[in-house]
Amino acid sequence: MKHVMAFDVSMGKSTIVIYNQYRQCEVEREFEHNRPSFEQLQETLQALIHQDGQAPEIVFEATGVYSKPLERFFQDNNYTYCRINPLEANLQMASMRRQKTDKGDAHELAKSHFRVEREQTYQEEEYYQQMRGLTRYYDEVDSEITHLYSRLHAILQLSFPELERLFTKRSALFLNIVQLYPHPDEVLVHSKTVIRNRLKANTQKNLSLKRSEEKGIALLEAAKSSYPAILKTDVRCKQARDYASRIADLKDKKEQLVKQMAELSKDRIEYQVLLSFPGVGETTAVRIIGELGDIQRFKNHKQLNAYVGIDVIRYQSGNTFYKDKINKRGNNKLRKILFFMIRTMITLRKKTKNHLVEYYDKLKTQPERKPHKVASVACMNKFLKVAFHLITHGILYDYKTASTCS
Repeated sequence: MKHVMAFDVSMGKSTIVIYNQYRQCEVEREFEHNRPSFEQLQETLQALIHQDGQAPEIVFEATGVYSKPLERFFQDNNYTYCRINPLEANLQMASMRRQKTDKGDAHELAKSHFRVEREQTYQEEEYYQQMRGLTRYYDEVDSEITHLYSRLHAILQLSFPELERLFTKRSALFLNIVQLYPHPDEVLVHSKTVIRNRLKANTQKNLSLKRSEEKGIALLEAAKSSYPAILKTDVRCKQARDYASRIADLKDKKEQLVKQMAELSKDRIEYQVLLSFPGVGETTAVRIIGELGDIQRFKNHKQLNAYVGIDVIRYQSGNTFYKDKINKRGNNKLRKILFFMIRTMITLRKKTKNHLVEYYDKLKTQPERKPHKVASVACMNKFLKVAFHLITHGILYDYKTASTCS
């Protein structure tokens, strides 16, 4: 390498330093993340390419959304670069006496680049970036729904606590009833027939007259025995209606996001492979792709395990031995998706033939039987190994093939 260009990125700006092959600093300056500054950076890069006959080595630390404009500039102009993890950067730049400043960090990044062998960052295609954005949006909506359910529960305990015992909290019918009758006095002013008709008219799914009447009778009985802590004119009853309405809208948004991700993925081999696994549905498949990204960037399934954070960490010093445990330094969102995917596979054991469930049963029944979480993580490891093989070879899942490659 003839020149190294290093950036310390902060909100809206970066500190840039350029070192020559003799490890001497030639340039040190700040630039704003705006078009004129990026045009100036392009001129600097072109001048170095003309001078050296090659592009400089580019290195910067990933700083979440703040480093994205810089990364987009390099991608748009076809420059290769090294984007390094903050934890990795701290280890590589560690010294006995180091003062942390933006300029100092940029210099240390450049100097360490001469002594540390760093791989070029794999640049994923636009599809994976869109999928990651959509699945993160899905997670945010899901998290908001959880918070709203918690708030709704607190109000219903004051106004009409029997509703949560009568109906499944996660059902559309429950949300419709809360919007119609957040207080028992709202129920008691109507007849059984009126309640039945209102339930049927306000439930999107086909609810039969018979079932509507059964629910209406149960609701009337609950309202008669209820003793609410607040009046029906209390502002919190309106608040409960608002929460139920917002939850229903957010649930619809989740469904739209899954459909959008499925439409983007319908012709992708990884989507087809994941769907071929028993117990993996549309939602799980698209969310795995969104969090995993392009699986082709991994050299083997062990790198995949490390990315998820289920690689084993071992510690021993002298006569001290600690119990092996998973690293948990990987993608915790993807780890959670995979954990619940395994749980779903286990619940569907009677309907499908799945070698992962058989492996789980083996771990649970051997002489030193594993706890549920340990066995589940072991199944996640096996799933990643099989999925890596099938996707990289373009093969759909079948029981015999999966058993041989796991």
